[in-house]
Amino acid sequence: MRLILSLLLALPLWAAPQTNAEPGGAALRLAVQFTLAALVPMFFVTLTPFLRISVVLHFLRQALGTQTVPSNQVVIALSSLLTILAISPQVTAIYKDVIQPYNAGKMAEEQAFTAGGAQMKTYMLPYLGEKEIALMLRVSHAPAPKSPSELGFPVIAGAYMLSELKSAFKIGVLLYMPFLIIDLIVSAVIVTLGMIQLPPVMISAPFKILIFVVSDGWTVIIDALMKSLQVAR
Repeated sequence: MRLILSLLLALPLWAAPQTNAEPGGAALRLAVQFTLAALVPMFFVTLTPFLRISVVLHFLRQALGTQTVPSNQVVIALSSLLTILAISPQVTAIYKDVIQPYNAGKMAEEQAFTAGGAQMKTYMLPYLGEKEIALMLRVSHAPAPKSPSELGFPVIAGAYMLSELKSAFKIGVLLYMPFLIIDLIVSAVIVTLGMIQLPPVMISAPFKILIFVVSDGWTVIIDALMKSLQVAR
């Protein structure tokens, strides 16, 4: 999955026409392109809804008490699919406005990177929190801009990651609450019956899974999670 994403996103750069390029410059350019291609998976994980979705799904798994069910591979695959669906409009816009003109020779490499970065900044800006922006500006010792659109990409990226983690943990707390109540009720009943040596999780886990299945939990949670990504838009 990571290799496919890297190759697909880096392909327009490799396929670009190389005219009047010196051998040393071409080698350096190719090295830079391969480096950027290697960083694509990191950008996909940190600068897209994948961050929020994957954290929430891990919280859900822990709240259910199923430990490794669903497996990490399933969680990552589901998070990747939902992320692609969530950012498909931005990906389409980048392909039409950046990649196609670049492949046609109508846009220079520097212009392509600038235009693609501007598209990503436009996507991330609505999700940023004021505290997170102030923190990134303070850490980077950068002056406060007159408008959010003037923020540097590193500041926006750091603030976006912090904002997404904050949102994911808020959703995770809300997910934990009903399952925690079930655990408390089961524990109280076991203590009342005098079965102190019986682990409460052995009784509460089947009940939590049953309630989750009966209430169509996966559909409800995924629907609410995807709606939370649309609120800021």
